[in-house]
Amino acid sequence: MVIAVDNRPMTAEQRKVIFASSLGTVFEWYDFYLYGSLAAIIAKQFFSGLDSGSAFIFALLAFAAGFIVRPFGALVFGRLGDMIGRKYTFLVTIVIMGLSTFIVGLLPSYASIGVAAPVILIALRMLQGLALGGEYGGAATYVAEHAPHGKRGAYTSWIQTTATLGLFLSLLVILGVRTAIGEAAFADWGWRVPFVVSILLLGVSVYIRLSMNESPAFQKMKAEGKTSKAPLSESFGQWKNLKIVILALIGLTAGQAVVWYSGQFYALFFLTQALKVDGPTANILVAYSLILGTPFFVIFGTLSDKIGRKPIIMAGCLLAVLTYFPVFTALTKAANPDLAAAQAKNKVVVTADPKECSFQFNPTGTAKFTSSCDIAKQVLAGASVSYENVEAPAGTVASIKIGEAAISSYTAKGLNAEDAKKKDVEFKKLVADDLKGAGYPTKADPAKMDKVMVTAILFYLVLLVTMVYGPIAAMLVELFPTRIRYTSMSLPYHIGNGWFGGLLPTTAFAIVAQTGNMYNGLWYPIIIAAVTFVVGTLFVRETKDVDIYAND
Repeated sequence: MVIAVDNRPMTAEQRKVIFASSLGTVFEWYDFYLYGSLAAIIAKQFFSGLDSGSAFIFALLAFAAGFIVRPFGALVFGRLGDMIGRKYTFLVTIVIMGLSTFIVGLLPSYASIGVAAPVILIALRMLQGLALGGEYGGAATYVAEHAPHGKRGAYTSWIQTTATLGLFLSLLVILGVRTAIGEAAFADWGWRVPFVVSILLLGVSVYIRLSMNESPAFQKMKAEGKTSKAPLSESFGQWKNLKIVILALIGLTAGQAVVWYSGQFYALFFLTQALKVDGPTANILVAYSLILGTPFFVIFGTLSDKIGRKPIIMAGCLLAVLTYFPVFTALTKAANPDLAAAQAKNKVVVTADPKECSFQFNPTGTAKFTSSCDIAKQVLAGASVSYENVEAPAGTVASIKIGEAAISSYTAKGLNAEDAKKKDVEFKKLVADDLKGAGYPTKADPAKMDKVMVTAILFYLVLLVTMVYGPIAAMLVELFPTRIRYTSMSLPYHIGNGWFGGLLPTTAFAIVAQTGNMYNGLWYPIIIAAVTFVVGTLFVRETKDVDIYAND
């Protein structure tokens, strides 16, 4: 059956639906950037019983806890959404999410209540993650079921633009409070203000959502007595639906997630950590790229109504696979040309017995490496220097070759603390002097940075994000029947974005730490995006002409 495209302009009710649904996603990103930006302060406030390195890692782990529980929230709230309705479930998720953010701003610190402080913080993060698991699926389902046929891609793509608004809102509030009260007061108590004022956003969201109607598709299904009595068992206990859930994860959301996180978060991490661009400059350049790229969420969402969702999403994944290595190489040349020149002229090579080389991922900085291989690699990793590995015969003392100059490492086994520290200082100075002589900069030179080119490259990466993310909400909604839509689409979305995407920075960093090559972290998103491209192209059906009122 061919359904006619509705060409009437958007009504006031439809605009309100999109606005109300998008507010929850703004909330999500506001909190995301807020917590990320203030992680160092949160570490001191709630994990002060640990050393500074470990405290920061635990603060990040508390952040990650929200990602890990998202799929479980998708199951809990997806089930409710399919049984009692989109509107009320949608209301519950934003209240839980908003109150969790608000309470973080009121939570006593470790100094006040001891270990209870980090425990409550992690509990709030998990509670928020559960609510978020139901929020996005609800927003996408609610908007899509209100949208006229032929415009679902355009309407749902507005939800995807809210990351930028959340980013700017958080930066604006943080900057405003910091400027008003000063850095010392902000670190002491002012950091709480951005969390506390979020109650205003919650109030507006709840007020608007209370005035909304239930979605037409759910109303029709409920009137016909066709609501699901057991959406979880229907979604995941019947192979015909479970098969689509698995295909949606592997053939759509996994690739979409790694392209999304690479284009916005890994790119920022790469600029600051690998290319040594100062934080404020990197943030501003990423912000410029987001401003330029954000309209393309709606452009690609609208285009997907005409040519299909699948071709655009698959093209975004394929372009990522084919271009990530050359694009990030070009980013190095534009952001830190001195580093690019030094890498081309004077390559760094570590020659070592592989049996004495440990796994280099040391996020807390507390592991004590004693073998000559580990010491050499740790010094280079600390200086953010990319290097190649060459295997040496057993028992060989590791060495670092920088251009034509070679420096022998040392073993710290058997040395007392004083001698080990002296050796460490001497070795680091030798390596630093040779790196400097070979042209390796300690930080990016702002005067030599091609900021226009950096912005253009970052814009390209965001453009790929808009290709995979703009049409995804409409496509996930259209893949599943109305009776189990909320449940079925939420799970693959949050496993894809919460696990495959959320773990990207950590996984990529671990790959770089182990291999020594700063570009090797890109293999993670490239492989995932390639799998999604193959599976999606071969097995996922196009959905733009689907009748979303159908229940079969």
